[in-house]
Amino acid sequence: MAATPIAAENPFAAPSSLPYGLPDFASVQIEHFRPALEAGLAEQRAEWEAIASTAEPPTEANTLDALESSGALLDRVQAVFFTLVSSAATDEIRAIEEEFAPRLAEHSDALWLDERIYARITRVAEQLDASASEETRWVLERYRLLFERAGIRLDESDTARLRELNSRISSLETQFSQRVVAGLEAAAVHVPDAAGLTGLSAGAVSSLRQAAQDRAQDGYLITLGLPTPQPIVGQTTNRDLRKRVHTASISRGTGVDPDSDTRPIVLDLARLRAERARLLGYAHHAEYVAQGATAKSTDAVNGMLARLAPAAVRNARHEAAELAAALHKDEPSAEFAPWDWALYADRVREQRYSFDEDDLRPYLELDRVLADGVFFAARTLYGITLTERPDLTGYADGVRVWEVREADGSGLGLFVGDYYAREGKRGGAWMHHLVDGAGLLRTQPVVVNNLNINRPAPGEPTLLTWDEVITAFHEFGHALHGLFTAVRYPSVSGTSVPRDFVEYPSQVNEMWAWHPQVLARFARHHRSGEALPTATLDQLRASQSYGVGFDTTEYLAAAILDQAWHQLTPEQVPTDPAEVETFEAAALEQAGVALALVPPRYRSTYFNHTFGGGYDAGYYSYIWSQVLDADTVDWFREDAAHGEDGGLNRSAGDRFREALLSRGHAQDPLASYRDLRGRDAVIDPLLRRKGLNA
Repeated sequence: MAATPIAAENPFAAPSSLPYGLPDFASVQIEHFRPALEAGLAEQRAEWEAIASTAEPPTEANTLDALESSGALLDRVQAVFFTLVSSAATDEIRAIEEEFAPRLAEHSDALWLDERIYARITRVAEQLDASASEETRWVLERYRLLFERAGIRLDESDTARLRELNSRISSLETQFSQRVVAGLEAAAVHVPDAAGLTGLSAGAVSSLRQAAQDRAQDGYLITLGLPTPQPIVGQTTNRDLRKRVHTASISRGTGVDPDSDTRPIVLDLARLRAERARLLGYAHHAEYVAQGATAKSTDAVNGMLARLAPAAVRNARHEAAELAAALHKDEPSAEFAPWDWALYADRVREQRYSFDEDDLRPYLELDRVLADGVFFAARTLYGITLTERPDLTGYADGVRVWEVREADGSGLGLFVGDYYAREGKRGGAWMHHLVDGAGLLRTQPVVVNNLNINRPAPGEPTLLTWDEVITAFHEFGHALHGLFTAVRYPSVSGTSVPRDFVEYPSQVNEMWAWHPQVLARFARHHRSGEALPTATLDQLRASQSYGVGFDTTEYLAAAILDQAWHQLTPEQVPTDPAEVETFEAAALEQAGVALALVPPRYRSTYFNHTFGGGYDAGYYSYIWSQVLDADTVDWFREDAAHGEDGGLNRSAGDRFREALLSRGHAQDPLASYRDLRGRDAVIDPLLRRKGLNA
């Protein structure tokens, strides 16, 4: 197949000449994407065909290396395109995404269902000599398993149906994600007068005013984040407003806004994924996912969730009783409701620990959190430095670029920070690659962190909540996983590990936000530079034990919903969109986590992790990874500590980098863990952390 030519003036036609291959965002226009995607698809198909049809005997160089080196043009354009899809989407971008989603699925099938390439990979693996590296052996075996899990052994009729399913599933995942973004925008709550914003700080009111102006509206606009809980519900004393925001949040995708109704897509995806799993020889989609992850079985996943749920729910019920009592002191006749939880949790926390979240925000300014917190911890542990490069342009206003260097001054890669919410950006926080680091390609990593912090009014500082600070450390943990990759093959670079392992290094990185030496540097008043008062810090630490029942229960409810949908056979999936909420309620009831006061962190209709793709049947990964995380935190604080430093030292950081962060998926990730810890992980540290071991 001849590759479709691409115009020389198209910025994707050649590799970027910018440092580390950073895409030249300033040169990219919407009209460049379609021809570049077309050419990239054709070019890689031609490369695959050359591998499959060559008369030369299969070797590591002409088969494995050739596969891993293919698709350079397509990689360049997809890196930019899907960055914009997630972070700065327009109607034109969404239209192209919807157009190409099924074609990209078909393109993937062209590789994984090609028996000629499978035969060559198998032959290369069989004839390896003793000089082959362990990484090469692992990657070849991984290719073999991926071919088989993709359906290479199906007959012609089943292969044709599999191709149809993959294309349709890809299209539906795209449609779901687009409707979730549309639902976020449609659910924004307009407040005409500041009198309705009682209890909010002046800075918060100013931010809501700015949000309205950004959308050319008068008054004040409360934009929503992706999860069910919305921060403003824990801040305003206007109970009617709290109810409005909570109701808008949990109603997304349910048909209240017809253009963002996701219920038919939920059912179609559950059914089609179940059919595909059966076609591939699995009982259901969840079994297919678990066998490709570190969990290996749905029994293991179900067992862990079932072990944690009863204690979490018990703690949540106890918390609810306390909060209801607090509400009744203000409003004796009011019935405690979900939209009261966050506000009264903060009040009880404040009364019990003399802690007020608003007292903390002036000490948590974004730039200082980054430079003197996130980056300082990384420098202390790993010796790296980050220097901002204002000469390098991001893809949207407010996107910033830093160059990352090793302790010896050599360049490591680029870090891109996109911290503010904007129209067209999906909610939540995430990390992704613009360039994968790989020895074979001689490329160094370029990684991106995304948060969704409300942009302050011009001239005002960006003051964070403590949760946003933790999120910044978490996402930078992902970034380190990408930056420190030291593998040969791009397919196993950085964060290309199983979903139930990828969250582990990022969760470990959260620990440094709490470290006294790190906190003392970044937690300083944004005007005076005064350190966070010791009393406030002590109150913050003490208060963190409160609310674990709610946090764990809402998470488990979402993870259980994900499993419930994906442990169905095709025949068991409901057919009427109105049954989505009925199914959801029954699944939560059966699992013992149906608390009306604690809705799931994500309801099915806006559960982008699972129905937008990526974490389908894998949302359990966060708690699964927390088992490894909690055990590793103990290692840092006990085994790796030097005196009283709590593990914040170069030898500990270098050991964690060498054993875990550098390995990517170049070997079994749990083998990497055992290399670090000397044994498999144990769950006891996590149970202690969450107060679930009683």
